[in-house]
Amino acid sequence: MRLLNCLLTANRCYQAGRVIKPKGVMVHSTGANNPNLRRYVQPVSTTPDRAGLLARLGTNPNGNHWNRAGLSVCVHGFIGKLADGSVAAVQTLPWDRRGWHAGDGSSGKSANDTHISFEICEDGLDDPDYFARAYREAVELTAMLCKQYGLDPLADGVVICHQEGYRRGIASNHGDVLHWFPRFGKSMDDFRAEVAAELGRRPEAPAVDGSNDRNDKEEDGMVYYERLGDVADSYKTTIRKLMERGALRGRSDPDPDSLEDNVLNISEEYCRVMATLDKLGVLG
Repeated sequence: MRLLNCLLTANRCYQAGRVIKPKGVMVHSTGANNPNLRRYVQPVSTTPDRAGLLARLGTNPNGNHWNRAGLSVCVHGFIGKLADGSVAAVQTLPWDRRGWHAGDGSSGKSANDTHISFEICEDGLDDPDYFARAYREAVELTAMLCKQYGLDPLADGVVICHQEGYRRGIASNHGDVLHWFPRFGKSMDDFRAEVAAELGRRPEAPAVDGSNDRNDKEEDGMVYYERLGDVADSYKTTIRKLMERGALRGRSDPDPDSLEDNVLNISEEYCRVMATLDKLGVLG
């Protein structure tokens, strides 16, 4: 991971100076076709090594970056392209500073009070090379933060995206990153597992209640499907397609060559997103 430091000291969020005890990490993406870090991150006159940072980031000629007064949004970091086209992460708030990234949720609570946040700069959502590099940078950054603050990436509600925060009632209704990751065969479950692997952990498969055809996780209210045969009919064609193409792999038990016997434990949320993308022709 390449991690630069360019704190957004002119942003009102930084100047508010409120601190939190981080309990999780929230993954965002920008929602605009501009993968360049310079769009959002620029040093100001008081920034240490301003000239060096500008050389690496590039200059934003439009002045619409986030290191300025008058904005009501701020995150702890960004991931995107440097001036030379390579991908890096930039820290933009102290990790324990209360960010302005999640908004208010339906529960009356906000992940601003609990979660470190970062934005992945989006491109046109059609470049597998950029996605792979940005995704990997995000995995490594999240793993670093989990290690620093003693967070378990596989624990409920610790590592989530903005849309998952909305569904938990702790964030506003934004779709990121579930409109992007599945285009390249990734889910937030994959992301959490890869963060855990980066920390040297091997995620355990969720326990299955054999008395029911579907595995219902009571703690978060989300339905999980153990095997292909358990998947709701409205999603089954899409999930079978993903398995046949190798884009979705489960824990084969007992026959690794049988799609029907492959243990998936995938959420209904994941199936719904993938089925929608399939209807739109994104999956081919």
